[in-house]
Amino acid sequence: RKLQNKILLRKPKTKRSKRFLESRAPKLTEDVKSAMIMKGGNTSQTITQALKDIYSLKKPNAVLYKKKNITRPFEDSTSLEFFSKKTDCSLFLFGSHNKKRPNNLIFGRMFDFHVLDMIELGIEKFTSLSDIKVSKCPEGTKPMLVFAGEAFDTDNEYKRLKSVLIDFFRGPTVSAVRLAGLEHVIHFTALDGKIFMRSYRCLLKKSGCRTPRIELEEIGPSFDFVLRRTHLASDDLYKTAHRQPKALKPKKKKNISHDVFGTKFGRVHMQKQDLSKLHTRKMKGLRKRRGEVVAEEEGQAPKLAKVES
Repeated sequence: RKLQNKILLRKPKTKRSKRFLESRAPKLTEDVKSAMIMKGGNTSQTITQALKDIYSLKKPNAVLYKKKNITRPFEDSTSLEFFSKKTDCSLFLFGSHNKKRPNNLIFGRMFDFHVLDMIELGIEKFTSLSDIKVSKCPEGTKPMLVFAGEAFDTDNEYKRLKSVLIDFFRGPTVSAVRLAGLEHVIHFTALDGKIFMRSYRCLLKKSGCRTPRIELEEIGPSFDFVLRRTHLASDDLYKTAHRQPKALKPKKKKNISHDVFGTKFGRVHMQKQDLSKLHTRKMKGLRKRRGEVVAEEEGQAPKLAKVES
């Protein structure tokens, strides 16, 4: 704790170091999550090409390590935490290959530069970006993520895998997107114990009306995954990682409620009004007779006219 306080109280000596410390300081709205992509001591051609293809989808918010890193994340994660703090990356992808677990990918994320979740996926079938000879999406395109399969909503491990994949591929947070910018789709399907990942490009075709006709063209990469090992954070740590600062929490407005259909209701408090002085539309049928006016002034009840039967 003393060392941590010493680092926090460290004063920069130059403007460059001051900017660096300010970029690493906590913010109300954090920057886009970056990912570090690295390979282990033993890799195959499939793993090397898969890491390059995922790096091309994640660019420019990714760092690709070309050298081998002899580490085993499920046994010792200190190396990953060191590189995470060095490059300021909260996501990582680790690729390895051995006889027991061939063509292995580990998706993970950090919280406070410590491993939060790790999910190990094995590649059973792989089609590279270069194998599909079509035009690709531009670099930095924000993808649309689609998840299909009941396992993503029922199984706890698949739920956490869905959350990790969303964090990994979601891209920057934007306030608005133009129609032509919605051109990249990443589809995940959970079926029969496997996860199928496909990447498509949206083609806007003429439809004869204002809304265009959409066709999907596969651009790669394509993966057939099988779920292997998992290292999930505890419920308390997971809840702490999702905690938001008070400044970002929406302020509760008084006297406003919503029903089950989303209709907004508001209660307005007003002073008591004197309706006798309210000006209404003047009509001949609503005018008072002379006898009624005199009776009201004297405090007597107005005389009613006799009606002959």
